Amino acid sequence: MTVPGKTKHVYQYDGKLTELSTKVHSVRSFASLEDANRLLFKNGSDDDFVMVTSETIFHPQGGGQPSDEGFITWSPNGTMAADSSFHVKAVRIDAVHASQVLHLGSFPTPAAASQVQPGDQVKQVLDVEKRLLHSRLHTAGHVLGSAVRSLLETEIPGFDELKASHFPDSAGCEFKGAIEGKWKAPIQRRVDEYLARSMPVEVEFWTEHDFCREGLARLIPDRRLLPPGEDRFRVVRIVGADVYPCGGTHVDTTDLCGETTVKKIARSKGTSRVSYTVA
Repeated sequence: MTVPGKTKHVYQYDGKLTELSTKVHSVRSFASLEDANRLLFKNGSDDDFVMVTSETIFHPQGGGQPSDEGFITWSPNGTMAADSSFHVKAVRIDAVHASQVLHLGSFPTPAAASQVQPGDQVKQVLDVEKRLLHSRLHTAGHVLGSAVRSLLETEIPGFDELKASHFPDSAGCEFKGAIEGKWKAPIQRRVDEYLARSMPVEVEFWTEHDFCREGLARLIPDRRLLPPGEDRFRVVRIVGADVYPCGGTHVDTTDLCGETTVKKIARSKGTSRVSYTVA
């Protein structure tokens, strides 16, 4: 049985890293995973493997953001070989041992799977284009949420932000309360304003006291969501707008989201969903 290892989420501290040297903790076949972990990967197959490393720049799927993709490479005998790479197709937080991150992927040949052993040095390489798209979508979602709050917090009884999806084909933010269609144009104008202002997007780490000091006690997350060994929550501040507890990746300023379009407002059972796209 593999002893669980702790994975440091490097992307939470430096979201600009696109390559990282780290060490292998374990390599397992997909078939050998616990049931709970196999269920995390809907497209996993018995030809796939899962690699755990001591650190990762790959963002696991969660918080409304898709997982990163890319490669993990190594150099047998100090020389890069044609088959010395592992294609990372999906990344998740381990459902059994939450301290580690699972990188699901495939080796180019069956023999390549035996080349990587615990303790080996490897290099993680992100699919930069997908990372940038996910970051743009995530920041745009917070811009949209902030725009809606600024317009409607005092207009709709019981208004609140609920959850969001920042997936390319289903991006949208959900709110408590009925947002009528007449608000679509004003929301778009406020979003455009926030983008045009190139508002800085800053990552900070807060204690519960920091939330209270900022008058944001309502945003204090459940402490069970803290990564193992951490005592501060990661927050993303859009300077001049809002603060969000968030573990996702972001662009540096709001204008880098690109053109953000409010597509539709849908209402159901006391909640409203505002969908959006980026171009």
